[in-house]
Amino acid sequence: MESALALPGLLPPRREPATMRVVHVEPTTDGDLILRIGTGDRAAFETLYRRYARSVFGLALRRLGDRGRAEDAVQETFTSIWRSAPSYKPERGPGGPWLFAVARNAIVDRGRVRSEPPVETPTDAPEPGVGPPERAESGWVSWRVHRALEELPERERTVVELAYWSGLSQSEIADFLNIPLGTVKTRTRSALARLADELAGEDL
Repeated sequence: MESALALPGLLPPRREPATMRVVHVEPTTDGDLILRIGTGDRAAFETLYRRYARSVFGLALRRLGDRGRAEDAVQETFTSIWRSAPSYKPERGPGGPWLFAVARNAIVDRGRVRSEPPVETPTDAPEPGVGPPERAESGWVSWRVHRALEELPERERTVVELAYWSGLSQSEIADFLNIPLGTVKTRTRSALARLADELAGEDL
């Protein structure tokens, strides 16, 4: 009698071991989330809230010294983000510093430090006497600096963006990122040294 093993047609097909495809998903940037929020994307809003609510609350609590007012500042921050997201322009800077600027205004307002709203200076109006050559040169400098910033490690780039685009002190950056002040200082020094090397020889 022939062995059943000699009759492959009577055997069940061999099962190959299951494999799982590894998919590498690039993390969504803050700027991308804000742009999506500007179109009414609630899922993007929830993601941004989960990403930053704790940091905003910690900063507000330290600045205001009252849990209730800090919670109100967080709510006001994200309400303002939902309302103002359509005006966000990524070419003017990344999303994190933009978000912090909104948070800082909410915290200041909640603390009743300002007696009147700040006056915004239009940034798109050309300066008197500035012609096309000067604007072209300014655009080149801005592009070159942005390119240099993109070469920085993310942790160093973040502290530079918060310091120079949002006008934060190093203590505020430490509060916002929930890291020691000494770490902020170290990353800032390292970032500035890298930028100096990257821009060496440029006529900026």
